Amino acid sequence: MWGMSETAQRLELRDRHGRVARDLRVSLTDRCSLRCTYCMPADGMEWLATADVLSDAEVVRLIRIAVERLGVEEVRFTGGEPLLRRSLEEIVAATAGLRTARGAAPATSLTTNGLGLSRRAPGLRAAGLDRVNISLDAIDPERYRTIARRDRVRDVIDGIDAAQAAGLAPVKVNTVLMRGVNEDQAVPLLRFALARGIQLRFIEQMPLGPRHTWDRRDFVSAPEILALLGAHFRLTAVARDSVAAPAALWRVEPADGLPGGTVGVIASVSRPFCAACDRTRLTADGQLRTCLFARTETDLRTPLRSGASDEEIALIWAEATWAKPAGHGIDDAGFVPPDRTMSAIGG
Repeated sequence: MWGMSETAQRLELRDRHGRVARDLRVSLTDRCSLRCTYCMPADGMEWLATADVLSDAEVVRLIRIAVERLGVEEVRFTGGEPLLRRSLEEIVAATAGLRTARGAAPATSLTTNGLGLSRRAPGLRAAGLDRVNISLDAIDPERYRTIARRDRVRDVIDGIDAAQAAGLAPVKVNTVLMRGVNEDQAVPLLRFALARGIQLRFIEQMPLGPRHTWDRRDFVSAPEILALLGAHFRLTAVARDSVAAPAALWRVEPADGLPGGTVGVIASVSRPFCAACDRTRLTADGQLRTCLFARTETDLRTPLRSGASDEEIALIWAEATWAKPAGHGIDDAGFVPPDRTMSAIGG
């Protein structure tokens, strides 16, 4: 109980391991317009009932509590696919209108598959969105279709171009490499990113998809990714700006008529960065998760709808954070993945 009151008093989401959560991930829906093989079954999932999903006002209230009372300084909107939320621009605008303890607007970002972004990028920028992360696991149309189970790679590229044109910078592209599936796309994707002046980030595949579909032998590790790239590009490690930044960055020297740039590798499995984790998460149905791999959640929706005050909700949030585990435990012998898949948790 001491940890809860102390945390709330200091307006920090502090855990017993000394970490402070200042980065809030907000899932706006569990639905998605793609069916990526590593994320969900081909026929989709059982979606949340509409009544269970937080309303716009409820989402904004929880974000306001996090920013104004609990020291959150960055808000990222996720899904499912957050562009499926028709009111996304209104939620972004309300968030951008908040002020942190430093007197600044919280940094805002969006993780998206890019479908429909070409139409909405200008409006999102006008609403106050700062930047976007766009998923793209292959640049080859046929390979993309095989992974995403949709023939939409051109739409994703159009979304990337629109995000750049709208000033949603820096535009980052996220790629998950899978053994025997798309390793050969690593170099073409980096060439694509360098040519457009965007940052490519490779993310190790995590056990957050359909049950029994993840095998440690199948994911492509950070050293393997760097070896693939190093065979074609000269890479130099870049010092991290923040210990909490998940991506290790590498400078890519200009070559073959391409400008130089940077590429990131997020080694969530082979080189966990749990000791520096600064994130707290809200699911679309108002459940608080202190870790992406948590098997327990804290219900904020019920007190929210039962008349709890902002202070009471902040105390519940702070108490849950105080009990945050030291790490995700993927390497533990008894590790069991969470019941929710990534699309239902929020990236």
